[in-house]
Amino acid sequence: MKQHTVTDSPYGPLTLVAEDGVLCGLYMTDQRHRPPEESFGERDETPFGVAIDQLEAYFAGELKEFTLELRLNGTEFQRRVWDQLRRIPYGETRSYGDLADALGNAGASRAVGLANGKNPIGIIVPCHRVVGANGSLTGYGGGLDRKKRLLDFEGAAALF
Repeated sequence: MKQHTVTDSPYGPLTLVAEDGVLCGLYMTDQRHRPPEESFGERDETPFGVAIDQLEAYFAGELKEFTLELRLNGTEFQRRVWDQLRRIPYGETRSYGDLADALGNAGASRAVGLANGKNPIGIIVPCHRVVGANGSLTGYGGGLDRKKRLLDFEGAAALF
């Protein structure tokens, strides 16, 4: 059973989605690959207290690593990429090539980029921390402006 709620953030409203009480989605407005609203289930804040508390602490600069149970629905490869995203420390960036190398497949940069773009739990699974090989900003489902603002907020040393 799915449920959802909407919470405010410095980056606009965030839609949180849970499946059987476990967070499975965090979507920004106008986000690429955002599922249709009718797939989010009933509106109910019950399963989201800890997630909202941690997001508020993150946006206040008090939390650098989320400790939420997540349900990452995707292919095996996508889940491996998303696991690597969670290993990128706060305030740091990695390139698509770095992630491909970490997965043991140096030639998979493009596939890593596609999986990164379909990350269903933005911010908490920090796909915004992935940049181009030369440190430049590259695509972000929430828009490049949001990506830059998130990286600036974290103090990430990207060359954009």
